[in-house]
Amino acid sequence: MLANLIPASARADPALIAALRAGGLNIYLRHAITDRSQADRGRLGDRAGQRNLSAAGIAQAEALGAAWRRLRLPLGSVLASPVFRALDTARLAFGADAVRVEPFLTADDYTPDAGQFSRNIEQTRWHLAATPAAGNDVLVGHIVPLQMILHRALSQAEYPEGCLAVFSPGSGFLGFMPAEALISP
Repeated sequence: MLANLIPASARADPALIAALRAGGLNIYLRHAITDRSQADRGRLGDRAGQRNLSAAGIAQAEALGAAWRRLRLPLGSVLASPVFRALDTARLAFGADAVRVEPFLTADDYTPDAGQFSRNIEQTRWHLAATPAAGNDVLVGHIVPLQMILHRALSQAEYPEGCLAVFSPGSGFLGFMPAEALISP
């Protein structure tokens, strides 16, 4: 039933919303909309040297969190990349106190060591296959690690900023849901 979730341009599937309400899923959330005029320099902890959320991205992250609460979706752990655009997305959507920074979610351009990046991918894959202790676990990260996990390229149209990739511990990858579909189902 959930195996063929909606494309990023469509509305939320009521069955997916019901599954999210039931809990037990893992969400890989791509950070919210960024300011593309800013360039990444690959330095963690240097906000000025990173591509940060735009005003639209801040609004998107806040609206995503409000929709999560409005829809009464149970929330488990929230893990975020230390790259500011992902960390800010997590904090704005779910509250700073709910977020745990996890280096394994770091973007590829901030992880120049190929061996470490491979270990990061494996750790992310493990988390997406694990059964959440409670609610739905949310991992806030970046597009390239998800491409590695899915073993295929993802276009910006297919997996835009703010999009959710939904995983079931028993079934694996279920599909994508754009933030806007959750915000205004």
